[in-house]
Amino acid sequence: MRKTVLRAVVLAAGLAAAGRASAQRRLPLDKIKLPPGFHVDLYATPVPEARSMALSPSGTVFVGTKDGNVYALTNRSGGPKADGIVIVARGLHAPNGVAVRDRALYVAEVGRIWRFDDIDKTLEAPRRPALVTKQLPPDEWHGLRVIRFGPDGLLYFGIGVPCNVCEKRDPYGTIMRMRPDGSGLEVFARGIRNSVGFDWNPRTKELWFTDNGRDDLGDDVPPDELNRAPRAGMNFGFPYCHGGTIADPELGKKHPCSQFTAPEQKLGAHVASLGMRFYTGSMFPSEYRGQIFIAEHGSWNRSRKVGYRVTLVTLKNGRPVSYAPFAQGWLQGERNWGRPVDVLVMPDGAMLVSDDLAGAIYRISYK
Repeated sequence: MRKTVLRAVVLAAGLAAAGRASAQRRLPLDKIKLPPGFHVDLYATPVPEARSMALSPSGTVFVGTKDGNVYALTNRSGGPKADGIVIVARGLHAPNGVAVRDRALYVAEVGRIWRFDDIDKTLEAPRRPALVTKQLPPDEWHGLRVIRFGPDGLLYFGIGVPCNVCEKRDPYGTIMRMRPDGSGLEVFARGIRNSVGFDWNPRTKELWFTDNGRDDLGDDVPPDELNRAPRAGMNFGFPYCHGGTIADPELGKKHPCSQFTAPEQKLGAHVASLGMRFYTGSMFPSEYRGQIFIAEHGSWNRSRKVGYRVTLVTLKNGRPVSYAPFAQGWLQGERNWGRPVDVLVMPDGAMLVSDDLAGAIYRISYK
């Protein structure tokens, strides 16, 4: 473990305030369009390469990144903005994934998962982290990990395939789970190209997850997917079938789509659907409660850009009935100034959105 990981850095209050003020002037928040009654503000900046988020019982928001750092956003006043930015780990290998359980912060690099114990009390001088596992593949392609604890107390994480489309054995193309100490590692679901966001329905406790579709089949094929896995052992079709009905032109003859579980909701092609959460707060109007919000990072390989927004999947009787934009404006014509990555519901019911391009965390509230 690099010594730099153990060194926490508190950004000076004056510097952080100046950075927030500068970002407020630089980021065109007025371009973000929301339904009537909703408002967007900056919650924290600068948070370079801000990606996955996790909330501790004390209200601290932990943010994973691609650039080696893990941040803690403190909010001792409970107000609408973070009041401090602390670097709790440095020098890691793309520590995208963060999760909190039993007062400990779990951090996932490409190939390893660490645990920082009693993190809320040691933000400025974290204890030496414990290695939970080093059994994750080292591949960079689709190697950013998302980790979350499920209702069963197990730690879940995705293992993407290191390719556009290819046949790979376990653990590639899966969502896996294990005990918090790293034991009992097992595959939960297969046939998944690259899931970078998942959550559990608070009512049924069923796992839902996003999955990014393959490239090189045109602008509008195949769709990204929103999938539901109510039990272990399900297969969602990759690399043989996309979107539930589209046979892969290279590998689809090996297994028909009828052998696999179709997505609950087809999302936009190439929108790069990443973080997703069920809305469990009470601030938003009743029609949003229990619904799914998805951060769409945005396309990189399409003739006209799509995504760069937060979308809403509305459920009725536990099944999707609509998929529509909720927050958009990071894309202006063919130029984008931000890229949403993850969403997080706060204790007051507001929703945070991370942006790895702008290096910012936004707060969406309703009045």
